[in-house]
Amino acid sequence: MRDALFATVTEEHATLEAFASLLAYEEKALAAVSPLETLPGIIEKKNELTEKLASLEKTRDDQLRQMGLPAGWKGMELAIADDARLAKQWKLLQAVVERARRANATNGLMIRVRMNYNQSALAILRGTTARHAATVYGPDGRMAAV
Repeated sequence: MRDALFATVTEEHATLEAFASLLAYEEKALAAVSPLETLPGIIEKKNELTEKLASLEKTRDDQLRQMGLPAGWKGMELAIADDARLAKQWKLLQAVVERARRANATNGLMIRVRMNYNQSALAILRGTTARHAATVYGPDGRMAAV
């Protein structure tokens, strides 16, 4: 069972590496003047990888339960306590998790800045200031109160 758990954590690591790389690509797209050509493909791939990561996490939790351990972080901490090979792979996975978390936060900030810029531009086009804009288009394409 430990070999299966090791294989799952290794696959999680590889998948998360791909996700982190995709986030770096997304950051470059968001910095571009016109990111609309590349963002749909990036979003589609991110969704695929997110689904795969969720599936792998469920598999890992199931494997931990089969070993008589709790699911999640606590179970992994117990599983790696006496398995140096698994501990090393888990540590690698956690490093990529942190890198992806930071990249995702950066991209979220870039998206918010771009949205604020677009809202200000809309307010100017409407002849109002951003502070006094009555409505803007929401993500669903409908007018929403600010």
